[in-house]
Amino acid sequence: MEQRQLGRNGPLVSALGLGCMGMSEFYGPRNDQDSTATIHAAIDRGITFFDTADMYGVGHNERLLGKTIKGRRDSLTIATKFGNVRGPDGSFLGVNGRPEYVRSSCEASLTRLGVDTIDLYYQHRVDPNTPIEETVGAMAELVRQGKVRYIGLSEAAAETIRRAANIHPIAALQSEYSLWTREVEAEILPTFRQLGISFVAYSPLGRGFLTAKITSPSELADSDFRRSANPRFQPDNFSRNLALLEAVKLMAMKKGCQPSQVALSWLLAQGNDIIPIPGTKRIPYLLENIASLDVVLTPPEIEELNQAFPAGAASGERYAAAQMQRVGR
Repeated sequence: MEQRQLGRNGPLVSALGLGCMGMSEFYGPRNDQDSTATIHAAIDRGITFFDTADMYGVGHNERLLGKTIKGRRDSLTIATKFGNVRGPDGSFLGVNGRPEYVRSSCEASLTRLGVDTIDLYYQHRVDPNTPIEETVGAMAELVRQGKVRYIGLSEAAAETIRRAANIHPIAALQSEYSLWTREVEAEILPTFRQLGISFVAYSPLGRGFLTAKITSPSELADSDFRRSANPRFQPDNFSRNLALLEAVKLMAMKKGCQPSQVALSWLLAQGNDIIPIPGTKRIPYLLENIASLDVVLTPPEIEELNQAFPAGAASGERYAAAQMQRVGR
């Protein structure tokens, strides 16, 4: 499989990673057996980059990933995140970037993952009450102690990224990026490229929308957060967004592939420093995503999609209001 580098001096990882969040919650019921099989299938097919976080399933996701990769860990790059604090019942308690919390979260993640070192450790959301210099300083100390290899940020503003990079090299920025979420192109992409940071794109398939497999929000499970809380999947917005999807479906017909593969191919073509991490807990969708690496869009085809999906074209915010306040800090 094609490989891409994390940061200027980081490891080579597979050009597509695997986002593991949905294996634990947010996208309907969990099925550990299917998720385990999907992780093994990903490794067997050359995926080496796996993404989790301590908040996913309130620790369940890290434990699941750690258990599944036993015996194969050395060939993999494992990324996890801290900062979104949740109670035992799953309630959201805020964002914490204080140095003592950074240290305690890392110890807890190491234990749940069953590893000695976290390859890439992100601050999941920026804490507005703690200077980024203090948070990154604590993360840098974890690197010096050998508990973390590389550090990253998630959903941070350009100024924050620059301040963080003055304290310690930042290997990766993880933020949402896809055909229907292109706001990062204005300021974030130039910033991370100037600093030699890689961009890890989560939700590269628009939370499943760009697969064209969801024709109505009513098809989603009652426990699926898209149905209840994601603005773009609410009926009025969803109907308007379906019109945007036609361009992807037409391109897929032209290329003889799936809409999801067009969406991933477009994102992969935005630069070798961009690493999408589509998430799935099902092997057929995993194989479909991997096959996107064989889909090549020409410059005119990329421009056609750019015109069909300009920044800001999607109807509805990508998160509910409270969550939108925690991005871009």
